[in-house]
Amino acid sequence: MTLRERLDKLEPRERRLLTILLGFLAVIVLLLVPIGLASVASSKRAENQEIRDLLQSIYEASGKVSERKALKDALLARYSRPAPALAGFIEDAAKQQQLTAAESQDRPDVPHGKKYTERITVVKMHRIGMLGLAKMLEHIESSGHPVAVTKLNLKPRAGEPDSYEVELGISAFDRKGEPQPAATPAPSAPPAAEEEQEP
Repeated sequence: MTLRERLDKLEPRERRLLTILLGFLAVIVLLLVPIGLASVASSKRAENQEIRDLLQSIYEASGKVSERKALKDALLARYSRPAPALAGFIEDAAKQQQLTAAESQDRPDVPHGKKYTERITVVKMHRIGMLGLAKMLEHIESSGHPVAVTKLNLKPRAGEPDSYEVELGISAFDRKGEPQPAATPAPSAPPAAEEEQEP
């Protein structure tokens, strides 16, 4: 017996109930299936957005990591060549400008963390012109060594134009573990901090 024959044998009331049931099933299929598909698509979109956000944060973090690595490499490269003995270094810079250093005094080394040490030399110069001093300071700062001018006292000489008494402090920063000049004494105190920062 076929499906058509079975439907023909049903009473009108049964046919009406069957039609209602089929209509109800059609409504469920037409409404619930799209709603379910939309819900699944929405959850997939949310997952995809989370993945996109995660990838974006990874790309940004990799850029920051590369930038930090470049800064660290530049810092290590700066300290790869330790500064020479400061008294001789300052004397050479002064001689290039036809200046003379009357006296120099090395100060005790100052530790900066566990990795760096600061060597300080103070030089006194008499009857110095401003142009020669400026060129000497420029030569010191652009030498490529990890040195800095940390003290500069100028006193004009009475009755003499462009003539100054100068007290100049130069600091050299050495990374521990790197070879230091023979004239420099070893640091006497242990470092106080762990950070590897440029002084």
